[in-house]
Amino acid sequence: MIDASTQTPLSDNAKTRRKSAPEQALIRYITQFMPLGEADIEAVVRTIKCKSFKKGTVLLKEGQAAKLCYFVLKGCIRQYFLVDGVEKTTNFYTEGQPVTPYEGTYKNVPSKFYLSCVEDVIVTVGTPEDEAAFFEKFPKLEPVRNLAIEEELGKSMDQFSSYLLNSPEERYLNLLKDRPELLDRVPQYQLASYLGVTPESLSRIRKRIMLK
Repeated sequence: MIDASTQTPLSDNAKTRRKSAPEQALIRYITQFMPLGEADIEAVVRTIKCKSFKKGTVLLKEGQAAKLCYFVLKGCIRQYFLVDGVEKTTNFYTEGQPVTPYEGTYKNVPSKFYLSCVEDVIVTVGTPEDEAAFFEKFPKLEPVRNLAIEEELGKSMDQFSSYLLNSPEERYLNLLKDRPELLDRVPQYQLASYLGVTPESLSRIRKRIMLK
């Protein structure tokens, strides 16, 4: 595992150099939703902090107070709990999703879960105070943030309902429909944990579906 504390933030001096890969990813994401002039782009790049983390980097550990919020521009981050030494995966955050440990960042209490990079990732990084200051400075970009949060809340509610109401096979079929890219990006044992089954059970489910 790589410790996120060893990573170095990228420079904000965007005017005097070619934009870095994280900055380019940020611009591509925002301009999907609204056009930005060059002046706005330069201002956003100077204000938002982007960082890159390698696969395996632990962004947050159980027991640590979460001080940072993230927004995924590229890559995949896994949220999981350790229960009697067994990892229980509860979410995967991919492009366009906020990663905000609300309990820790807003109440300064120890985290109950881990955040780990499944792939090399590019994220925006900031505190809740940084976020508030940013949207005060760029109010026209707030709909982008609100859209991402609404989508994430909806997905979380759907996932919770699925665990209550659906069989493991139905949960897998929902995953195929809603997030098929995870099958190629996430190890099978992590997918199995996310679906609430063992890796062996997931293999059987996949074989049954393939034979239908």
